[in-house]
Amino acid sequence: MAEGKLRVLQVMRAPVGGLFRHVADLTRALAESGHSVGLVVDSLANDAQTEGKLAALLPYAALGIHRFPMPRVLGASDLRTPFAVRGLARSLDVDILHGHGAKGGFYARLARIGGKAVALYTPHGGVLHFSRSSLSGRVFHRLERALMAQTGAIIFESAYAQATYAGLIGQPTCPTEVIHNGLAPDEFVPVAPAADAADFVFVGELRDLKGIFVLAEALVGVTRADGSPATLVMAGDGPSRGEFEAQIARLGLQRRVTLLGAQPARPTFAKGRVAVVPSLAESLPYVVLEAAAARLPVIATAVGGIPEIFGPTAAQLVPAGDPAALGAAMQRVLDHPQVAQAEMQERLAHIENRFSLGTMTASIEGLYRSVLARA
Repeated sequence: MAEGKLRVLQVMRAPVGGLFRHVADLTRALAESGHSVGLVVDSLANDAQTEGKLAALLPYAALGIHRFPMPRVLGASDLRTPFAVRGLARSLDVDILHGHGAKGGFYARLARIGGKAVALYTPHGGVLHFSRSSLSGRVFHRLERALMAQTGAIIFESAYAQATYAGLIGQPTCPTEVIHNGLAPDEFVPVAPAADAADFVFVGELRDLKGIFVLAEALVGVTRADGSPATLVMAGDGPSRGEFEAQIARLGLQRRVTLLGAQPARPTFAKGRVAVVPSLAESLPYVVLEAAAARLPVIATAVGGIPEIFGPTAAQLVPAGDPAALGAAMQRVLDHPQVAQAEMQERLAHIENRFSLGTMTASIEGLYRSVLARA
């Protein structure tokens, strides 16, 4: 480690979603601090979009971007890829193998056996989403327990994830630390609503787990101060889009709901005045952080790590899967906008220091060094 600089190999399966957002942010921040970073990703499921995302990271990946087969569920490659990653780690002389998600954590910890690198692991939901009753769940939970001896530390992005892991798999025997995801300074710049902005904005995948069907039901009876029906704009796509469009038609919401398709979150926030995150399950969703940092009032459900983001305003969270409660929260924001703005400011003050990219990166780098010091 010349001049205290680290050589870090981050291992994940697919460059999508919040997991990839976290890895990309961490890669850039570590590289800008002078560390050498490389990535290992799946070679089986890449498309033009994922290749574009990886290409954008290449200038920050001094150790390169490497592809190995990583099947989504258990497969033959799971017997070969860990050895390939171990060989790569040795050839690159890395200090840190950091696995992200169930598969990334599996490969990183197997790859460190017999080498000098230490392995850290961030579940990102991953193994926590596997049910004890499924074959994959039982296998992955057993693997987690078996690989504990190869784990230098586990990083949880929320206290919720930490508690869930202990409940499913058992209390870790290695050090653990809760390090929240963080936002860059420019993400705290306010987003002003457009003149024709809808009352509410949703950003996320169109699938049942995101609570979209509950949201449509909740919207039905929500009205503005002048009695006109409230409107909603939604950015996202997904497997439930067709079924959701049918629900919109059935509820007579065609004129009130606008579907934009997949769009970046921040520009979409300007198209609505209040963000709604009606998820049925989450880990620590970036969209809640992003909307709060952009100065939008946020209505969300009390799932996963969302209460940690809401902090002093957590009492305003609504139960998941409850259209009446969600609709009441939406109506309350329209009826009492000054109260919603005051809560937004309180929430913003809570996240500005606790959920910054600088805090996240410094905490992870500090943990890297403490694990190396114990090795």
